[in-house]
Amino acid sequence: MYSDSSRVRLRGKTFELSIPHDEIVGCIDALAERINTDYGDGSRGIPLFVGVLNGAFMFFAELLQRLTFPCEVSFVRLSSYRGTASTGTVTEVLGLTEDIAGRHVVVVEDIVETGGSIGALTASLSAMGPASLEIAALLFKPAAYRLRLPIRYAAMELPNDFIVGFGLDYEGLGRNLRDIYKLADEG
Repeated sequence: MYSDSSRVRLRGKTFELSIPHDEIVGCIDALAERINTDYGDGSRGIPLFVGVLNGAFMFFAELLQRLTFPCEVSFVRLSSYRGTASTGTVTEVLGLTEDIAGRHVVVVEDIVETGGSIGALTASLSAMGPASLEIAALLFKPAAYRLRLPIRYAAMELPNDFIVGFGLDYEGLGRNLRDIYKLADEG
């Protein structure tokens, strides 16, 4: 096992516990309540929730189980990271195939940092004519964020640490961790 629950080692780097699973789930519960309030009355028809792969899969599953109204689900896949840093270039690996014209769409993302990925994705989706387009993120780093695009549904805000776990990875590892860990200061 590569974890003692307070620290994990991934590809030679050490990560320390930052957000325990119970806290993550509590924040998802609170976020789902907000979304249920906004969409639950049916006035927006059947909204489409678009999960951003790979990182959002755990958050997306947890969030969807807490929604109390009919909704549809789809996925896109973006790539912008190499190691612990963003490449600055967003590549759409798997695109949306649904017609979203006139629909209410909620993009579900694991983390919003600088906004490069979410900015590129929302620009692409906006061109398809949705009635509304909102962003739901498990994690939001306001200190790193460079866009003016509002993040309406952020479950948690955190400092600009590099993190893994609960769907987020470091070079492909760590997505399966129940908790969220931050890169330890090894200096």
